[in-house]
Amino acid sequence: MRILACLTAALLGAALTLPNPRQAAAGDDPNWQACVGLTTAPGDRVTACNAVIDGKTETGKRLAGAYCNRGHGLTEKRELDAALADLNEAIKLDPAYACAYSNRGRVYAFKRDLDHAMADYDEAIRIDPTFALAYNNRGDAWATKGDLDRALADFSLAIKYNPQLATAYGNRGFAYFRKRDAAHAIADYTTEIKLEPNVLAYINRGNVYRDINQLDRAAADYGEAAKIAPTDARGWRNRGLIRLYQDDIKGGIADYDKALQYDPNDAYSWSNRGLGKMQLGDKKGAAADFRKALELRPDLKTAQEALERLGAAR
Repeated sequence: MRILACLTAALLGAALTLPNPRQAAAGDDPNWQACVGLTTAPGDRVTACNAVIDGKTETGKRLAGAYCNRGHGLTEKRELDAALADLNEAIKLDPAYACAYSNRGRVYAFKRDLDHAMADYDEAIRIDPTFALAYNNRGDAWATKGDLDRALADFSLAIKYNPQLATAYGNRGFAYFRKRDAAHAIADYTTEIKLEPNVLAYINRGNVYRDINQLDRAAADYGEAAKIAPTDARGWRNRGLIRLYQDDIKGGIADYDKALQYDPNDAYSWSNRGLGKMQLGDKKGAAADFRKALELRPDLKTAQEALERLGAAR
């Protein structure tokens, strides 16, 4: 699942929590523009917000926004203790800043401190009861705790308050999938894909189709994932598995060739390609693949048993 952050100048799917926030404008200092800009890379955001904070030109809510946005950049860089300090300062400067609470909750979630994360999401929602991102993030925490019904309720509230929040559909779809509700999971992933096509959404929907034995649809979704991100091994290896299931052995091997090109450390891909080669009678190639799989994961039974069947030594 995915937990989202919000920025001062514009939020991803929730009403802005700063009263009448000032958007970055052409006349603004370039450092301020980069600090609050939605497209600024995390490292550049930290650098720009450093300049704003160190320059001591901002006070009050704008200074709180600079700390919050620097905290966001540090979170994306997974410098979590530094991010937590910045978000604490943002909240100290503006205790009614819902976005800062949600972002701090996100840091706690990354630190696996779910109780503190949920307390912050609760506070963000108390301040702004229509804060879609906070509902989404609290839903993620509930799902991590294993309470899928509460997770579903929060994801549904996130969607209620922002029907365009693609990630909330994906998260709710995954919760439905975990509850073995394939129809609702597919519906949510389909909506996510319409709103924001992405690799994970196609792979997740493909996984549902695979589980209910709609293999052609699963293969099509994995193929879309590979088309969107051709250097991401996940689409290739998932489609490769389906092709092996469907006895398209050459197609499966071709997909695993691609998967291993982009992720040579996946033992399962080596083992599965070995199974394909074994079916085609390529015993030497199969044995080499199984040995590589066991080099990466010595306890992989599939590869161990296949080598034994081939009569080959490890």
